[in-house]
Amino acid sequence: MKVELYLNQKKQVFDVLPGEYLLDTLRRYDILSVKRGCEQTSCGVCSVLLDSDMIPSCSVLTVRLQGRHITTVEGIEEEATKIAFYFGQEGADQCGFCNPAMALAVYSLKRKNPHATDQEIKEYLVGNLCRCTGYQSQHLAIKRYLEDPS
Repeated sequence: MKVELYLNQKKQVFDVLPGEYLLDTLRRYDILSVKRGCEQTSCGVCSVLLDSDMIPSCSVLTVRLQGRHITTVEGIEEEATKIAFYFGQEGADQCGFCNPAMALAVYSLKRKNPHATDQEIKEYLVGNLCRCTGYQSQHLAIKRYLEDPS
């Protein structure tokens, strides 16, 4: 079955199975920044932006997304580069497995709440698990990114 989506601002048609999840569709079409993690919506590594809201792609059927806008980290390359810079500056970049979804979450946070408090940052990122860090360096990097006027 054909599903028309806007992937990273480009209209595309995907051939999908009726029960296929967005995670599987994206990976089959070589969008490999979307990682396979727990497949139970609790780790966040498969997250994408659906019409600017974070969703776990492992829990949404692609056929239900006809005409919707999906953004992966490839669609925010310039902002992802800025986020990566701050993560590197704070030593928050370790294995990198969670980075694409984390970058999307941080980008979304800046668009929705650019002056987020420490508590709001923590609450917004609660679904993005990282097994390498203690989150403190990530938190500092996120604060620096949010303060960046560019």
